[in-house]
Amino acid sequence: MKFRAEREALADAVAAAQRAVAARPGTLAVLGGLKVGLSGGTVEFVGSDLELTIRVSIAAAVEGEGNAILPAKLFGDLLARLDADTVSVDFQDNGDAKISAGRFETVLRTLSADDFPRLSDPGAGGVTVSASAFSDALRQVVPAASRDDSKPILTGVLLTSHDGGLRLVATDSYRLAMRDLPGVSMLGADQRVLVSAKALAEVQRIKTDGDLEVVLEEREVTFRLAGTSITSRLIDGQFPDYQKLIPDGYPNRLVASRDALGAAVGRVRLVGQGRDSAPITLRMSADGVECSAMAQDVGEATEFVDGTFNGDELKVAFNAQYLLDGLEALGTAEVAIETIEPLKPAVMRSDAAEGFFYLLMPVRIS
Repeated sequence: MKFRAEREALADAVAAAQRAVAARPGTLAVLGGLKVGLSGGTVEFVGSDLELTIRVSIAAAVEGEGNAILPAKLFGDLLARLDADTVSVDFQDNGDAKISAGRFETVLRTLSADDFPRLSDPGAGGVTVSASAFSDALRQVVPAASRDDSKPILTGVLLTSHDGGLRLVATDSYRLAMRDLPGVSMLGADQRVLVSAKALAEVQRIKTDGDLEVVLEEREVTFRLAGTSITSRLIDGQFPDYQKLIPDGYPNRLVASRDALGAAVGRVRLVGQGRDSAPITLRMSADGVECSAMAQDVGEATEFVDGTFNGDELKVAFNAQYLLDGLEALGTAEVAIETIEPLKPAVMRSDAAEGFFYLLMPVRIS
């Protein structure tokens, strides 16, 4: 069996599926490979670490049918460096795969597709949502999820029904992002699921204005769109009661240019020598906010940003990177920072980003 496909489309498909390939295959060496399936006029690439599975199909000139396993990283690296317009892959009877592109040719050893774990194939019966709206919500929420695998619950994003729509929530204990999508009926009443932030980041990568199909099953969820299928095992466990973290009101409110504030924070944090944890102090007053940072044996920096402040003059410090992440997530012209006192959670939001807010824990400073 063999196939021929456009190099660019082939490279994109392999790169997408490869992101689910197990980084450390362990006892199952086959999980370090990419399953290649030929059928009709399409080629399907499947990568999986058993928690996350990505399938990508592209059109190709196909001869024969069947499956084989190619070394994922090597195959992807080859495709990224080829300059021919088309690539041919010929799977031979001796288990080799002959890859040709222009004047380039190589032979790679394959593994038996019989050794690849059997993966569930979700059927139809899902719901559809706007891909662009869902992707925008993921852009705002996913970065707030934890990357610490020792706390698996916090590596997920909570999807829950809320007021007839969908709510997405993520937290790493230091910040919390929440986005409501009114009218999006993905879940039943009072239903909630915890989906891997890593999987949702892959869903966000799919660029299209079409509809996203979501198939929710007892133990996993599948997102399908534009020839790509992403399946993630649901995370078991109780997500924190995030609503208890949200204060009832905020007596202090600063409104400033999001771009100006972000640029100022980016400059003054440099004295922290690029450390993500370097705190940025915001001193809020009637005229705006003064941003400052200081590092022992390095120096200090300050910059004032014009704004409107209502409340009692206040000084509060935040993790610089978490503060910048919140500004980036808003994506609006202005940002409102609402505070209570220096050691209580603050909220970032904007009237132009309806349904989204970003809660940020302050940092204790001397």
